[in-house]
Amino acid sequence: MLSRKSSVSIVQYDLRNQLPFLSQKCMKNFLLIDDHAIVRSGVKILLLPLFSPCQIYEADDEKSAIACLKERAYDLVIMDVRLPDTDSFGLLEYIKINFPASRILIFSMSAENIYAKRYLIAGAMGFVSKTSGLGELQKAIELALNNRKYISCDLASRLANDFGSRVVNPFSLLSAKEFDISILMIAGHSITEISKILNISTSTVGTHKARLLEKLHIKNVMELSEMGREYNV
Repeated sequence: MLSRKSSVSIVQYDLRNQLPFLSQKCMKNFLLIDDHAIVRSGVKILLLPLFSPCQIYEADDEKSAIACLKERAYDLVIMDVRLPDTDSFGLLEYIKINFPASRILIFSMSAENIYAKRYLIAGAMGFVSKTSGLGELQKAIELALNNRKYISCDLASRLANDFGSRVVNPFSLLSAKEFDISILMIAGHSITEISKILNISTSTVGTHKARLLEKLHIKNVMELSEMGREYNV
C-alpha cells in the first residue's frame, strides 16, 4: 500500500467561448505525472497555447496517476521515471494494458542511455531528457500525438553504434524489475527501502537480487557498483 498522501489537480485552458467553431472533439486531454510541481508548471506553460482547447490533469505518484486514469481517457500521458512510492515501469505497463489508447511519453532526468531503450521497447512513444529543454519536449509531444516515435539524436547514434558492436551490455540481460532493483542497489538503497519504493515484498526483492547477481556473474553489491561504473549505469 502506498503511504504517501497523493495529490491530483487539473488545469483547463479553453478558448471555445472566443472561438465557437472549435468542437469538443478536438479537445485533448493530457496527464502529467511528476512529483515536482515546478516541472508540471513548465510543461503546462508549453501545452496550453499549443493545444487549446485542452485539459491538463496532474498526478505526483502511482496512486494519484491511477485515480486519474480511471476517471477519463487521455490523448497523452507525460511521466517521469523516478517517482515516490511508484514502480514507474510497472505503471507504464499498467497503462499500456488497461488504457491502450493513451500514448505515453517519458520526460525525466534519469539517464537516457540507461532507461530510454527499455521504455521504448515497453511501448513509450519517446524518452525526453529534462536537460533537453521544452523545445525538444514540444517536438516529442507533436510526434507522439501523431503516433510517431521520438528518438533524440544522441540516442539514435548510440543505438546505431550498439547495432554494429559485438560488445553486449550485461545490464541488458536483466528483466525490467531486476534492472530497476540493480539501479536502486547501486544508488545505495537497502532491500527494505527498495521494497517500499517498488511496492513489493522484501522477499521478492531478495529473489530478484539473487537472480540479477547470477545473471551478471557477480557476488555482491560492491561488484555490482563497479560494473555499473564500467558500463556508465
